[in-house]
Amino acid sequence: MPQIHPSAVVNPGARLADDVEVGPHAFIDTDVTIGAGCRIMHGAHVGRWTRLGAGNILYPGAVVGHDPQDVGYKGEEAWTEIGDGNIIREGVTIHRGNRPDTHTRVGDHNFFMVNSHIAHNCVIGNHVILVNGALLAGHVEVGDRAIISGNCQVHQFVRIGPFAMMRGGSGAAKDVPPFCINDGLNWLRAVNVVGLRRNGFDAGRIRAVKEAFKTIFRANLPLAEALQRVAEGPGYTDDVRLMIDFIRTSKRGVGSGRGSSRE
Repeated sequence: MPQIHPSAVVNPGARLADDVEVGPHAFIDTDVTIGAGCRIMHGAHVGRWTRLGAGNILYPGAVVGHDPQDVGYKGEEAWTEIGDGNIIREGVTIHRGNRPDTHTRVGDHNFFMVNSHIAHNCVIGNHVILVNGALLAGHVEVGDRAIISGNCQVHQFVRIGPFAMMRGGSGAAKDVPPFCINDGLNWLRAVNVVGLRRNGFDAGRIRAVKEAFKTIFRANLPLAEALQRVAEGPGYTDDVRLMIDFIRTSKRGVGSGRGSSRE
């Protein structure tokens, strides 16, 4: 049976795995599923229409699956889906979808630090880190192993590519391509070399990404011409293809590099 503190409130309509731990004054609403090995620490809140996979930890004051901050939301059934092995620290807020049968989705093994926020309809990959105070507006997509540093702000519908990094206090109103570092507002400073090394990229893979970055964001070429030049060049690796495909499918446009004439 789950270990539920006497002061916790668990709705009879919630389904908890046998080894779930629920701390003092926690609240779990109806239509909630919580998987094996989860810990819901004191004062945490799991809202209606939430599914938690296995091995997640909600720290004190975390709020997962509550109403979206959207004036158009009228209480319709919408979902929050959390994968496995996520660490959700104090004061983190993850809101459900904002329209009927829509979802906010979080993958596996992510680390959301104190007071970070994931708004309605966001899609978060795996092994993502949100540092203290990082704010994601609605419909943001974050790729695997991206890092959103402290007090960053991400505009609605923006995509943050895999292995990208946002430096502390920066903002993104345009997409941040894979492997890139975002600084200031929409400025692509460099390739996230340290992050790539930590994730096992060898020198050849990193070199190809750096050369592509230079051509796209430092050569003062029209974007389409720069992408075509890289795609037809000798350094067109799978990693570079991922970057180019991401840029070509961007709806908001991507940030620019210093010295670039593109807005």
